[in-house]
Amino acid sequence: MNRVAVIGLGLTKFGEMWDSSFTRLFVEAGAAAVEDAGMDGKDIGAIYIGNMSGGRFIDQEHISSLIADRAGLNPISSTRVEAACASGGLAVRQAIMAINSGMHDIVVAGGVEKMTDVLTEKTTQTLATASDTEWEAFLGMTFPGLYAMMARRHMYEYGTTREQLAMVSVKNHRNAMDNPYAQYHTEITVEQVINSPLVADPLRLLDCSPITDGAACVILASEKKAKDFVDNPVYITGSGQASSTISLHSREKITTVDATVNAAEEAYKRAKKDAKDIQVAEVHDAFTIGEIVAIEGLGFFEKGKGGIATEEGLTERGGKIPVNTSGGLKAKGHPVGATGVAQVVEIALQLRGEAGKRQVDADIGLTHNVGGSGGTAVVHILEK
Repeated sequence: MNRVAVIGLGLTKFGEMWDSSFTRLFVEAGAAAVEDAGMDGKDIGAIYIGNMSGGRFIDQEHISSLIADRAGLNPISSTRVEAACASGGLAVRQAIMAINSGMHDIVVAGGVEKMTDVLTEKTTQTLATASDTEWEAFLGMTFPGLYAMMARRHMYEYGTTREQLAMVSVKNHRNAMDNPYAQYHTEITVEQVINSPLVADPLRLLDCSPITDGAACVILASEKKAKDFVDNPVYITGSGQASSTISLHSREKITTVDATVNAAEEAYKRAKKDAKDIQVAEVHDAFTIGEIVAIEGLGFFEKGKGGIATEEGLTERGGKIPVNTSGGLKAKGHPVGATGVAQVVEIALQLRGEAGKRQVDADIGLTHNVGGSGGTAVVHILEK
């Protein structure tokens, strides 16, 4: 694939944003990205918007038209992209493809979700629609329950411990302390995670990502066009997307997300890189077991060794491969439609050397965004 440049970054604060509407969140992130790129709306060729469930969260469909209208970007083509929690990552991929096709030189990829305007029960039910509704959600299964089964089986097969799961959350909360956009700025301990309320054995409350409002936006450009706006852009050099069975019971192994493995393989091939080349990564840690399974599936560590790698500090900011320097979904927050775009924002900031106190030394980074329990995965590789 041709290199696509990231020329603008925008992000809102993540959290319970009672004073911000759905459209205001997106427009705020979009305006920040436009300002960062030093451009105006007339240069934009198309918009792709990641959004999982505006219809259930805020009773609003036709998101694509709404966003273009409120952002003052009519008559630019605007498209909503949905892949559950991977909607944002897929919006970025669609923007990459639009540029690589030659149809557009500059494309906006954004994501937004307003999840706190409904009761927690409805939020849980809405998120459960990303599972197999007939065979999982209809029978009462929720995502904490699905990931709990993955965790319990991983513990049984590989000896992953309850403490190692907790260490994922502790690390990511520590990273979020240095991220002004993160939902939580509270350090926690292993003991606090283990003693927090039980959600679905073995997962506790502090193993689970929160309910979050927020938006993120990136402006992408062809390599040639990017030179009109920035001198040293970050490039997306590889992108991969894969599907897998939506339900756990149809998988050969529930301790591996096949979509992650296959999406990563495609992204590495397109970027002419492999796992050992990645120096920083944002991975999908909606639950602590999710990060452990991800760092194995992406090839950073041998299968079954993700828990040990976490315990040994290999995924810390000063470790072998820093993972979730932003705080991850666990502590930065998880506004599902925006998450995959926010991951790209974080890696681009790291490669630009603009991540502040959480800065690491990296030239090559990766983002990993998962829909549901692994029915979809999107992986991007970024380079200086």
